[in-house]
Order: sequence, then structure tokens, then C-alpha cells
Amino acid sequence: MITREVAFCVNGQGVSVADESGQTLLDVLRNTLHMKSTRMGCGQGQCGACRVMVDGHAVAACETPLWAVENKSVTTVEGLGSRDKPHALQTAFIEEEAMQCGFCTSGILMSAAALLQRQNQPTRQEIVQALDGHLCRCGAHNRVIRAIEKAAARLGPV
Repeated sequence: MITREVAFCVNGQGVSVADESGQTLLDVLRNTLHMKSTRMGCGQGQCGACRVMVDGHAVAACETPLWAVENKSVTTVEGLGSRDKPHALQTAFIEEEAMQCGFCTSGILMSAAALLQRQNQPTRQEIVQALDGHLCRCGAHNRVIRAIEKAAARLGPV
């Protein structure tokens, strides 16, 4: 088996990982880099649990081959904010109690962050559309939308 190194940035840190045949970005994030916030859900890119940002766009890490992120910037929820300085989305999600089991939350946060990067004051419809690829069984949808609206208001127009 031929392997080669794939270099990319994760949460602002440069990494180089051996690309083994068939590895996805999700495999590398969870099993090689030990970043456990990105979840394996359906494994087919349909549930949203594994969403991360690649160069500012929300993508399904379970469907993204490792080679596709070479020389790109990947952001996971670990890179969104910290305990000391949480992102406005993280603060709003806590305040609005916009999560229950938490399994899908990191993927939703990453899709919301990508939305707010490209559209800093999204309409409710744009928020709903950005979250369309996320499955959540907990029933916190309205609270999630309110949290994203709150974060957008706090971040303000650019």
C-alpha cells in the first residue's frame, strides 16, 4: 500500500498525516488527531453530525477524503471557541438551551458558523435552509434557530 503525507491546518495548527487508502477526514480527526467532537452519525453525509468547516464551508467529514483537504484549513468545534472565550454561537446555544443529548450539536454549530461567516445577518429562512441537512431527534429545533439568531445579533453587521 502506498501512503503519502497530507498537510493541512486544523483549528489553526498545521498537521501532516499519512494518507492511507480510503481514509476520510472524519477518520483522521477522530482516530489520528483524537478530536472527538466531530461525530460519526450515518456515515453517508445525510445526518449532519460530522459537519466541519473546510475553508469556511460546512462539509460532511464522513464523505470527505483526506486528500481533499490538502493545503486547506479545517475547523472543528474545538477550534470555534474555548471555555475562556466561547464563540457567540456557543454562548447563545447554552443560553437558549439549544441542545439536549448533544450528539448533533457540534455539526449544527459548524454549519451555523459557516452560515454566519458568509451571511452575518441571516434571515430565519436562511438559518432553516443552512440546517436542512441536520437530523436531530431531541426536538430543540426552535431553540437552535433562536440561538443562531441571537448569535448573529451579537456578532452584528460586518
